[in-house]
Amino acid sequence: MYLQHSPRMWAEHPHLVAGVLYADGVDGKPRTALPLGDLHDTARDRLATGTEATFPEIQAWRRAFTRTGLAPTRYRCAAESLLRRLRTVGSLPEVHPLVDLGNALSVASAIPVAIIDAARIGGGLDVRHARGDERYLTFGGVQEHPDPDEVIFADDHGRAHARRWTNRQSGWSAVRDDTTRILVVVEALHPGADRDVPALLDALAGNLERGWGVASRTAVLTAATPRFEV
Repeated sequence: MYLQHSPRMWAEHPHLVAGVLYADGVDGKPRTALPLGDLHDTARDRLATGTEATFPEIQAWRRAFTRTGLAPTRYRCAAESLLRRLRTVGSLPEVHPLVDLGNALSVASAIPVAIIDAARIGGGLDVRHARGDERYLTFGGVQEHPDPDEVIFADDHGRAHARRWTNRQSGWSAVRDDTTRILVVVEALHPGADRDVPALLDALAGNLERGWGVASRTAVLTAATPRFEV
């Protein structure tokens, strides 16, 4: 299994910082409580000073979405959507301990965090522009085809595990109760991302070790070293 960004992605988004984490043995509930409340409070404290739209992390994603032809207030990166829900509803939904951890870290950092069931990836993942013939499965079980040239996470079997880059994950590889192996993708474009992405990976790895007793493999990808392999 591997993850890599295409040369075109690096050329069009030279400020991209992409982090990846792989862990095995994360089945069941965590053995110790995770600091979800503290992470939510970190996000709430920041939201008290301004909406998520003012955050430099989110502004960078809005500019990137605009460059790819997406209306940034119609299609939001996952971190912006979570922050918006936290601000307007006051809480985040409980989905699965792994997803809840990723969402909490995402709102605390304002950085998109994609947690993917590694066992359901066919071969590897390429973050690339779509041809348009790839298959995407919604969480409601409906199959779609990505628009030609939109950014997707594509596996070797022609399945899209994310649409519109960091906007929407797929039901193909959503974390489930029987998930044991995960691949996590963390991407940012803002000034300081080269500091924030490794810090987020470290925080995630530390919580996986405390909660599930597992070690993680992490890497920060660049145009020179664009591929992570397990």
